[in-house]
Amino acid sequence: MMMTAEADRERFQSGANKYADYLETPEGRLRSDLAFANLQDFLPPQGKAPLRALDLGGGTGATAVRLAQLGIHVTLLDSSPAMLDIAKRAAREAAVADKIVLREGDAANLANLFPARSFDVILYHNILEYCSDPGEALCAAARALRDSSALLSVLARNRAGEVFKAAILAGDLAAAENDLTAEWGQEALYGGKVRLFTPDSLRAMLAEASLAAIAERGVRVLADYLPPRISRTADYDRIFELERKLGNRQEYAAVARYTHCLARCATSLAEVGE
Repeated sequence: MMMTAEADRERFQSGANKYADYLETPEGRLRSDLAFANLQDFLPPQGKAPLRALDLGGGTGATAVRLAQLGIHVTLLDSSPAMLDIAKRAAREAAVADKIVLREGDAANLANLFPARSFDVILYHNILEYCSDPGEALCAAARALRDSSALLSVLARNRAGEVFKAAILAGDLAAAENDLTAEWGQEALYGGKVRLFTPDSLRAMLAEASLAAIAERGVRVLADYLPPRISRTADYDRIFELERKLGNRQEYAAVARYTHCLARCATSLAEVGE
């Protein structure tokens, strides 16, 4: 995962197992499963040569493994050796280690790490909120996309979701009101600050990077607010299917915990810079 400070880097290094455990919770599974389902809807078609994907800040490899199981060759970049160790084990256990390349590095250096036009799919899943310059990060991604059919997948924390979280889960009306215009929120798992986005702000940053959103989806619209009598485990499939329907409708997606943007290059790579 990509960080904005050394303290964040250390948290992700020491908290790798905590993050892996989170992905096994209903909340973590739902975030990953919904994002992956959305991604599959827009993946470029497979040709004779396998698609090549870049998973930036791919952490424990959960998404990289799923992409590899589709026959896609994946490069997973992460700055945490502990995360990469978990990803290595996951790839080996899933028998897809030959399709996944693990690289230690900071995604902030994307422009210097890979040549232009290297990838058919690039993932920024829950990474932009830790970027010191999200716009620059998106420009680097645009440069690394292979062609106009290549896909960029951006999953980011939605400001509106923070408002609902504060009001409904925490019962903190003052925090909810503050979050209406907040640029930063608190990340619960590690306790650090995270940047907040709106669908409009994401769309504007994509446009600045010569990228065009081809779809927007909401991730975790209401699952976080269900009453305790609904089992997040026993009713997981029903919750997932309802979330898929809600996330595909703009009026509900607007208040989801996360916004998922799928984008492609709006102009040729020569125009966005080699």
